Amino acid sequence: MSNINTLFKNDLHVINVGIEMFKDDIIAQNAKVTHLEWKPPGGGKPEIIAALDKLSRPEIEAKIEEANKIAFERIINSRPLLIGYDQAINVVPGMTKKTILHAGPPITWERMNGPMKGAVTGAIVFEGLAKDLQEAEQLAASGEITFSPCHEHSCVGSMAGVTSASMFMHVVENKTYGNKAYTNLSEQLSKILRMGANDETVIARLNWMRDVFGPILRDAMKLTKDGIDLRWMLSQAIHMGDECHNRNNAGTSLLIQALSPYILETDYTIKQKREVLDFVASSDYFSGPTWMVMCKAALDAAHGVPNSTIVTTMARNGVDFGIRVSDLAGNTWFTGPAQKVIGPMFAGYKPEDSGLDIGDSAITETYGIGGFAMAAAPAIVALVGGTVDEAIGFTTKMGEITTGENPNVTIPLLDFRGIASGIDVRKVIQTGILPIINTAIAHKDAGIGMIGAGITYPPMEAFEKALLALSESINI
Repeated sequence: MSNINTLFKNDLHVINVGIEMFKDDIIAQNAKVTHLEWKPPGGGKPEIIAALDKLSRPEIEAKIEEANKIAFERIINSRPLLIGYDQAINVVPGMTKKTILHAGPPITWERMNGPMKGAVTGAIVFEGLAKDLQEAEQLAASGEITFSPCHEHSCVGSMAGVTSASMFMHVVENKTYGNKAYTNLSEQLSKILRMGANDETVIARLNWMRDVFGPILRDAMKLTKDGIDLRWMLSQAIHMGDECHNRNNAGTSLLIQALSPYILETDYTIKQKREVLDFVASSDYFSGPTWMVMCKAALDAAHGVPNSTIVTTMARNGVDFGIRVSDLAGNTWFTGPAQKVIGPMFAGYKPEDSGLDIGDSAITETYGIGGFAMAAAPAIVALVGGTVDEAIGFTTKMGEITTGENPNVTIPLLDFRGIASGIDVRKVIQTGILPIINTAIAHKDAGIGMIGAGITYPPMEAFEKALLALSESINI
């Protein structure tokens, strides 16, 4: 009885589990409280819990941990180098004149959203396959165009990700493992094809990129001896305040600094070279696709490790969000519905104007930058919303669902801790913590473009499907 009396006389420090509103009530009583975010593993679903139980058996868990070590090492030991630029028809596996690659998991023309359809029809006109957008729509619906995910062709594509034969691509080689990856050039920002815009100004820009911008970059890179080490440059950009998904001020400066001497040595006119440099200076997003393809080259090296539960792809097409997992080699996708992106809107637009989450750019978060590295780029909150403390919290929280820290890319603000890398499907399900993604927002209708930026998350459904498949695939 005396112990009970002592308890009520002392100050309480309460640990609140579950409903957060209880924490607020305790604070109102002037008591100290720590809120513990907790959810039952697998959302309490019997089939998910059974799959987790199977994968946690000592003999199976040992196999997974060994496989994850291999996959993780492949990610962090990858050394992607930019070795050139060229047109997609010349370098992308499986590309044809009537092939159009798109972001996210597989999707048909009928299911595509507004921005994706806008980008597809614009690309068809750009390629000269139709004289106008109306004719392009008819061709897209006819079955004559082959639609395929960028990821199934060693590519990634920002936002709608639409990539056609004549577009110039980065060519990146993973010097450690020998695989190559590709992505198209940045059109810079706002009213552009990858955001679903497709009017005559968009097509004119694409023509200039094909005829001037791309060739100058191609010929400049031919003058380099060893290529450009992107992992080193990424590390520098992170140290300079980028997170290398939506903030690329430093990265773009570093990349154009490396390219400029070779651009100057090309045989193009001073006017054309000035056009290229002015175009790069028009937006800091020039290096955005470069980091995407760097991440793609590293993660592809980790894809196909038997028994590994590490996620090697996160991608969305504006309708579906899809992931791929290392153990399930090839093009096995696990999908759920694309989510809304929550964040600041440009003047004149409202949340109901937004299309759903879209793009292959979540390859950056899959690697460990972007939303995972927001602690390195506190200024990003001005674009995507939130506070600096929240940005730091996002970064530290991602350590709970990843395999380890990448020592090659570190965050000064966190005492040079390596970025969290190797998303583990099991840990996502066990903790209920979803990977965070920061991204742009495209208008839901074709022809308009970017209208904001913000934060989003994958659907848990995709990870649940992957876990169930892993529980069948991984055996003693």
